[in-house]
Amino acid sequence: MSTSATTANLSLSERMADPNWWRQAAVYQIYPRSFADSNGDGIGDLKGITAKVPYLKDLGIDAVWLSPFYPSALADGGYDVDDYRNVDPKLGTLEDFDEMAAALHAAGIKLVVDIVPNHSSDRHEWFKEALASPKGSAARGRYIFRDGRGENGELPPSDWDSVFGGPIWERITEPDGTPGQWYMHIFAKEQPDFNWENPEIREDFLKTLRFWSDRGVDGFRIDVAHGMAKDLSEPMPMKADLLARAHGTDGFIDGSHPFWDRDEVHEVYAEWRKLFNEYNPPRTAVAEAWVHESRRARYASPEGLGQAFNFDLLQSDFDAASFKKIITDNLVAAAESGASSTWVFSNHDVVRHATRYGLPKGGAVAQGTNAAQDVTATKPKGQDGKAWLLAGAPAGELDIELGLRRARAASLLLLALPGSAYLYQGEELGLREVGEIPDSERQDPSFFRNRGVEIGRDGCRVPLPWTPEGPSFGFGEGSAHLPQPEWFADYAVSTQEGVDGSTLELYRKALRLRRELQTTEELEWVETGTPDVLRFSRSGGWETVTNFGTDPVELPEGAVVVSSGPLEGGKLPSDTTAWVVRGA
Repeated sequence: MSTSATTANLSLSERMADPNWWRQAAVYQIYPRSFADSNGDGIGDLKGITAKVPYLKDLGIDAVWLSPFYPSALADGGYDVDDYRNVDPKLGTLEDFDEMAAALHAAGIKLVVDIVPNHSSDRHEWFKEALASPKGSAARGRYIFRDGRGENGELPPSDWDSVFGGPIWERITEPDGTPGQWYMHIFAKEQPDFNWENPEIREDFLKTLRFWSDRGVDGFRIDVAHGMAKDLSEPMPMKADLLARAHGTDGFIDGSHPFWDRDEVHEVYAEWRKLFNEYNPPRTAVAEAWVHESRRARYASPEGLGQAFNFDLLQSDFDAASFKKIITDNLVAAAESGASSTWVFSNHDVVRHATRYGLPKGGAVAQGTNAAQDVTATKPKGQDGKAWLLAGAPAGELDIELGLRRARAASLLLLALPGSAYLYQGEELGLREVGEIPDSERQDPSFFRNRGVEIGRDGCRVPLPWTPEGPSFGFGEGSAHLPQPEWFADYAVSTQEGVDGSTLELYRKALRLRRELQTTEELEWVETGTPDVLRFSRSGGWETVTNFGTDPVELPEGAVVVSSGPLEGGKLPSDTTAWVVRGA
């Protein structure tokens, strides 16, 4: 698949009406509670986002992806949703949402919102009704309730673990006060799983998708898109059997896992696609699906969601051979599915890449530690930021300068690739992971429920620094809901604005050039004679060169329009990327 013209040639109205806008979009993820605080309560909000639309426009992005903003107790950072068709009062109102959407659209920026279909919160009106209703009731049929094992039902229906640690089942107290059934929660106990065999669930989510689409939302990011469909037929397999198969040769690539990546989930997405296509332009969707690479295409098919995240670069070390193979494989897969590829290095769930790339290189380790997480066989996992955090974030193991230099080089390479680029708030400032968070200040449930195994994701969710001074570095008039380190002052937006060579100005320049230079969704590798240098050309006469090695290398003929770091005597130094335009 390809596009015939650069987006820079389109007017604002043409860009906003383009049905293919998403194929090579630069999408900026906002974690609302940590972006900008308009009222000084320490929590980011929708008015804060609206106030920063000029910043987002100057950055040069095509779309904003908004992480959950729904009413929530924050048992899992907003991914425990109380009401799918409302705004958390701490973040604003539906009117605030409409104002934000209008401001983004006026700036030529599309809006993508998170949808969380696998589970609700335990405060959702339906779950409260289920707890107050008897066994076998229609209210319980919206969720996954089962009788326990043992003489009196005192044992959970299976021995599976949840992603956040502990049993995947939670026992309830019946309305009459007696110990009762168990409900399933793949994640926290405050996140009961929906029963997607129930037509009422399917109809309600169609209503939700239409509600936000009618309010001007341009697309949806589907959380845990490989969940939802489940086969809990008796007898349920034992945890040990699931782990053995997950680490075996098949890795459940036949879709037979009891609750991950089952084929039936695509029946749901076919219904969603019909709804999306009723709009002009059609609403887009991207799947968060941690599945075997051979299973990813179905999520990205035109009959389904249309696009799926590939997290392969995110999981890789900073390594030329690994990057080249991942890029090549994913472009082939995208072409076969008719989708465009997605590229991402950081998000709200992982250690920031400016930190990962400053750590010693890792190797192949298990992606998960229990039956809920281990869906496929062992996956490669890049420089291990989580292990570093668990060890107390020792300063001696992190090369801050190297990490930022490599992060800048990797990001400039990513922005040159065909397909869509997903950026996480703060990476344009060069922010690294905040490791110095006291246990008493942490918020992520994975830290509390799996202490010693999980450090939590708070370090990448610390509120952004906008100025080098103030109680929260310009995030708001008061303090921030997570502690910010003193070094944030050096990375603040106002500290970097207008400063040649700053990470912020690098992103702004690269995103502007990306819009001007992007054409077809193809690249051609150019042989460099050394395995530590990656070079590829794009149609329209521009090339990208990344030096993963230690010695400076010659650049191709042409004008260097942007580089992630200064050149050395006209040569490209170590851990640096440059874009070269031939004939310029």
